[in-house]
Amino acid sequence: MVQYNFKKITVVPTGKDFIDIILSRTQRQTPTVIHKGNKITQIRSFYMRKVKYTQTNFHEKISNIIDEFPRLDDIHPFYGDLLHVLYNKDHYKLALGQINTARNIISKIAKDYVRLLKYGDSLYRCKSLKVAALGRMCTVIKRVGPSLAYLEQIRQHMARLPSIDPNTRTLLICGYPNVGKSSFINKITRADVDVQPYAFTTKSLFVGHTDYKYLRYQVIDTPGILDRPFEDRNIIEMCSITALAHLRAAVLFFLDISGSCGYTIAQQAALFHSIKSLFMNKPLMIVCNKTDLQPLDKLSEEDMKLVMDMKEEAKKTVIGKVGEDSKDEVLMTMSALTEDGVISVKNAACQRLLEQRVELKMKSKKINECLNKIYVGNPKTRDQKERPPCIPQEVLEAKASEAAKEEKKKLERDLEDENGGAGVYSASLKKHYILADDEWKEDIIPEILDGHNVADFFDPDILYRLEELEREEAAELKHVFEDVDSEMSGEELNPEEKKALAKIRQKKKNLITQHRIKKSTAESRSMVPRKHDKDRKFTSERMGRQLREVGLNPTLAINRARSKSASRMGQKRGRSVVRGDDDAMEIDDDKLKKKQRRSVSMSRSRSMSRPPPGALVPGDGYKDSALKAKEIKLFRNSSKVRNKSARKGEADRVICNMKPKHMFSGKRSIGKTDRR
Repeated sequence: MVQYNFKKITVVPTGKDFIDIILSRTQRQTPTVIHKGNKITQIRSFYMRKVKYTQTNFHEKISNIIDEFPRLDDIHPFYGDLLHVLYNKDHYKLALGQINTARNIISKIAKDYVRLLKYGDSLYRCKSLKVAALGRMCTVIKRVGPSLAYLEQIRQHMARLPSIDPNTRTLLICGYPNVGKSSFINKITRADVDVQPYAFTTKSLFVGHTDYKYLRYQVIDTPGILDRPFEDRNIIEMCSITALAHLRAAVLFFLDISGSCGYTIAQQAALFHSIKSLFMNKPLMIVCNKTDLQPLDKLSEEDMKLVMDMKEEAKKTVIGKVGEDSKDEVLMTMSALTEDGVISVKNAACQRLLEQRVELKMKSKKINECLNKIYVGNPKTRDQKERPPCIPQEVLEAKASEAAKEEKKKLERDLEDENGGAGVYSASLKKHYILADDEWKEDIIPEILDGHNVADFFDPDILYRLEELEREEAAELKHVFEDVDSEMSGEELNPEEKKALAKIRQKKKNLITQHRIKKSTAESRSMVPRKHDKDRKFTSERMGRQLREVGLNPTLAINRARSKSASRMGQKRGRSVVRGDDDAMEIDDDKLKKKQRRSVSMSRSRSMSRPPPGALVPGDGYKDSALKAKEIKLFRNSSKVRNKSARKGEADRVICNMKPKHMFSGKRSIGKTDRR
C-alpha cells in the first residue's frame, strides 16, 4: 500500500480568493441586521460574533493547508530528499512558516479587537472596530500571497509525482542516458515511458508494476546519470541518486556494449565505480543491453576486462548466503529490441531480491517470536517397513477408461480435416437430435408427431392422385362455363327480346368506353358535382330517359317511385295518405306548396341576424325577458367591486412568478436551508 498520496492535497487559493471565500462565508453564515435601538449588549455580541467567526474560518483554512503538506522531517528519507532536490527544503519550510505566522497574527488581531468590542459604547464604534479587525486580517493574508502561490505550484507538481512505496519490493534501473532503461520497463510492465534515440528523454522518475511468483514488484525507471562530481549534477540526475541512496531495491545497472548511446564502455565503467558505494547491501545486476548490435563475446580485450571488473565488484556488494548462491546471475545480456533475454533478466532480479528479503527477515528478531509459537511434530518410526503411497485399483481403471474415451472421441475439427477442410466440410446439425430411432435423424422432413416420423406415412402416389383431382376440377369448371354460355346465347329469345339484348350490350360497351376516356383525361378536366349537373341528378326524368334509351317502358317505374315519395311525405307530416284517393292527394299537395312558398318569402324578406342584447333567445333557460334582465344586472353588480380593486379574474392571464427563487439563487451546501 502506498503511504504517501500527494494527489489528495487540497488546492491552495490565492490571496484574493482566500479573502473572498472567508468574507463571503462570514456574510452568509452570520446575522446581517442590527438596529441602533437595540441594547448595547446585543450590538456588541453581534459584531463580536462577526470577528470571531472570521478568525475561526481563517484559522481552519490555514491549518488545513499546513497539515496537508508533508513535513520533511517526519516522512520517509527518500521523499524528504526528493522534495529537497525538487523544491529546496529551505524555501519550502519558509513558505509554510510564513503561513503559520499569518495564522498566529490573525488570532492575535481577533483577540485584541474582541477585547475592544467589549467596551464599545455605540453602534457606530462597534461597527468601526469590526471593519478594522476584518481589514487587518485581510491585509495579513495579502502579505502572504506569494507564499500561497508558491505552495500551490508545489502542490501541482507533487500531484504529478509517481506513487512510490519505499517499503515494497522494488527493482531500480539506472545507468548512462540512452542505454535502454525505458525500453526495458516498457517491456516488463504496462508503463508507457517515452522512448527516443537521444539522451535525457526521461527527466523524472517513472513507475511500473510487474508480477513474479504471484507477488507484485515495483519497477522504477530513473533518469540517466553522467560521470561527474556530485556538486555538478543537475536536478534530473539527483532524482536518480536519491532513489539509489534511500530505496531498498534490486539495482539493475544497464551497460550499452554497442556504444550506440554515445558513451564508451570505459566511461560507463567509470560511472559504475563512482557510484558503487550506493549499491552496498543491495542485490546488484549488470545488464549488457543491445546485444543484437554487439554480442558480448565479440568485445575487445580491454572492454571485456572492464566488464569483468564490474562483475567482480558486483559480487562484493551483497555479502552473505544470497550473494554466494547467485554469483553466476550478476552479469546478464539482453536486447530490448528483439526481447531476447528480457524475461530472464526480470526473473533473475526478482529472485535475487526475494532471497535477500527472506534472508533479512530470518536474521531479524521478529522471526524468533514466530518460531517460539510454531511446533513441528516429527513422528517416530514404528518399524523398518516401507509404506509407499498407494492408489486403489478402481481409481486407476476409471482414469484409464476416461483417457481411452478422450482418445477415441473425435472433434468437429478432426472431422473437418478428414472431409476436405474448411469451406468443403459442413457440420451436420441433425446428429445430436434426441429421437427414438437414430435412423430418423437424416430424414428429409424430420416432422415428428406422437413419436413417429410424418414422412413415413405419406402416400407414395400422392402426385398422381393430385393430377387426377386437378383434371376433375378442370372438367367441372368447363361444364359450368358451357351452361352459362348457353343461357346467355339468346337462342330461346324472340326477335324483339334479341334486339333489346343487343341494345343493352351495346349501351354497356359505350359506357365502359366513355368511362375509360374520362379516366384517362381526368387530370385535365374538373369533375362537376352531381347536385349541380342536371344530367346526372337522381330524378325520375333521368330514370325515364335512360330506360327509354335502352328500349323499356318507364311508366310503371316512375309511378311506383312517385307513390313511395308521397307515402314518405305523408308519414313525415303525421297523416295517412290512401293510395288511389286523388282528392286527398291534391289537398295535401296544395298545402305543401303553400307552406314552401311562405317559407321562401320569409327567408327573402330579411336575413337572420344576432338578437339584440337582453332579448330572450329560445334555449337560454329563462322564463321571460324580465328574468334574464334581472340576472344580467346581478352579474354586473357582483363584478363591479372586483373590477374597481383591479383584482385578477378567471379570464385574466396569470403569471404566478416571473423569477422563482429556487431557480435564480445560488446553490446551498449540504444541511443549509437559508439563502442569505
